[in-house]
Amino acid sequence: MIKNINQISEQAFLLDFGGEITKEINQNVINVFYYVYEQIRKDNFLDLKNCVPSYNKLLLQFNPVKKNKNEIFNFINAIEVATIGLQTDHKEIEIPICYDEEFALDLHDVSIKTNIDEDMIIKSHLSTNFFVYMIGFMPGLPFMGDLQSNLSVSRLITPRVCVPSQSVGVVEKFCVIYPNESPGGWNIIGRTPIRLFFKNKKNPSLLKPGSNVKFRLISKKEFFELERDI
Repeated sequence: MIKNINQISEQAFLLDFGGEITKEINQNVINVFYYVYEQIRKDNFLDLKNCVPSYNKLLLQFNPVKKNKNEIFNFINAIEVATIGLQTDHKEIEIPICYDEEFALDLHDVSIKTNIDEDMIIKSHLSTNFFVYMIGFMPGLPFMGDLQSNLSVSRLITPRVCVPSQSVGVVEKFCVIYPNESPGGWNIIGRTPIRLFFKNKKNPSLLKPGSNVKFRLISKKEFFELERDI
């Protein structure tokens, strides 16, 4: 359910679903996100401009010139979260990953920090059914959970100036894939040859909030073969 509705600027409301980061709360965020998005796609009588989901909040932007913020507030307030239906991408998306030391820049350090053997870290990562909480930081970057608690590690003390594109990183209970070369402070444990973002496509992001992801182990040889084919 929506806990609070706050106007944070002359053109935006922030919908607050709670202070915790849980799959249940995030599912409510995603449900409302798709519900509002569908209203925008249909007729958009309220002249809504954008809708952006996060872990436990939803940003709703509108046209301030229309001066209908009271109508928008009433529209939001009338949403029955429990009755709008489950909105998720039920299809599981398989992402190939290579944990070779050339790609797994921090796997050894994660092993030391957690006191878990590298092979066991890989096995645990491969066995996790990941849920995409949100897309953020850069276009197409998925924040996925939930890793086993014994694999929890903090961010790097000194972030890298350049993290290679398609690197897979972990922090605490979350996992990300960098769609592009970027600075970053996550612990890099592998890399995928699959691209996540295509700026010229109508639906540019391979993953979206609510997607389900499973990683599949590939060798270094397979990595370069897939990368070449893609």
